[in-house]
Amino acid sequence: MGQTQPAPAMPAGHDMSAMGQTQPAPAAASPHAGHDMSAMGQTQPAPAMPAGHDMSTMGQTQPAPAATSPHAGHDMSTMGQTQPAPAMPAGHNMSTMGQTQPAPAAASPHAGHDMSTMGQTPLAPAMPAGHDMSTMGQMPAGHDMSGMAMPPDVPTSANNPGRPPEAPAPAGAASGPANAADLLFDPAEMAAARAQLLVEHGNVRTTAVIIDQLEATFGDDEEGYAWDAQGWTGGDINRFWWKSEGEGAFDGEVEEAEIQALYSRAFRPFFDFQTGLRQTYRPEGDRTDLVVGIQGLAPYWFEVDAAAFLSNKGELTARAEAEYDQRITNRWIVQPRAEVVLSAEDIPELRIGSGLSTLQIGARLRYEFRKEFAPYVGVEWTKSFGNTADFLEADGRSSEDTRLVVGIRAWF
Repeated sequence: MGQTQPAPAMPAGHDMSAMGQTQPAPAAASPHAGHDMSAMGQTQPAPAMPAGHDMSTMGQTQPAPAATSPHAGHDMSTMGQTQPAPAMPAGHNMSTMGQTQPAPAAASPHAGHDMSTMGQTPLAPAMPAGHDMSTMGQMPAGHDMSGMAMPPDVPTSANNPGRPPEAPAPAGAASGPANAADLLFDPAEMAAARAQLLVEHGNVRTTAVIIDQLEATFGDDEEGYAWDAQGWTGGDINRFWWKSEGEGAFDGEVEEAEIQALYSRAFRPFFDFQTGLRQTYRPEGDRTDLVVGIQGLAPYWFEVDAAAFLSNKGELTARAEAEYDQRITNRWIVQPRAEVVLSAEDIPELRIGSGLSTLQIGARLRYEFRKEFAPYVGVEWTKSFGNTADFLEADGRSSEDTRLVVGIRAWF
């Protein structure tokens, strides 16, 4: 500041005829002339300067240039001719170019800001032209809300009555045939169609046979065979069930075999009540029993079968089985299984003691070539207790036995 600056290069096309002349000092103009001062007193950020303008000497008093030819480097061939005023570059004010400017007063930081609305509540924005707001909040024309479901007329939590109940149905709503299709089609044909629909979807009858075990057993002192199979026929609620199981030795006769014929009725979605008869064949003596039990799928997918047997000689026994399919892969499955036999009294003829008679625990690993056919291998441990163990030991047999089993499981 206060230094003599060299004359800046002039833009091409500017009239330089008055350059270097001494201009009379302008009247003491107000430094705020042309500024809107209504917003004075508020702190505003400094406005950004236009790009490309050198403001380093802004506000400085420029000395008169040195006594050099003002026309140095300029083409003077057209001097003295009247030239049309050249178009000024957009955004440049050249009215005071070359004049000595007085130092401006300290500019207000709010210069150029409109503060006329400071402190006022802004008005709601105007709605876009062409929008009709006269029906704002109203339902669109053509919507009938008269049939809208209303809550029942009951007291609310604030003990205020609710909305009025719906109007009763018209008198003719309950008239006419039970099946509206009979008004359009032959009633006899529609009755036949409904009967067929009931057979296919509402009264399904199924039949199944499940061979859960068909195996060879290999124990410490003998080799034998065993089977456990069951099946049913009927609908979802009422079925006829049959069950059969037994075991024997390859070089001897059947040690025990039984077959059951049962009526089954579903009393829960996954459980059936079963009752019927059982016929048992043993070398010691045969028995015919009345059977009462349940069978189904317990929580966590345990298959459960429990029953009580009352023989034709008044002997009361019970048996419970449970098994679970633990999938290793989609084809490899491990099936743990447990069975317990109980008796209300000693039955010496059948070598059964009272209380807990026999406990059998085993596991079978099968591979399902198909869902309907799977070979397996496994191990099974059997233990007799109480008087049952005494009866077996008296006959020269062991009260504990471990067997390796190999067999197949199938169903169709």
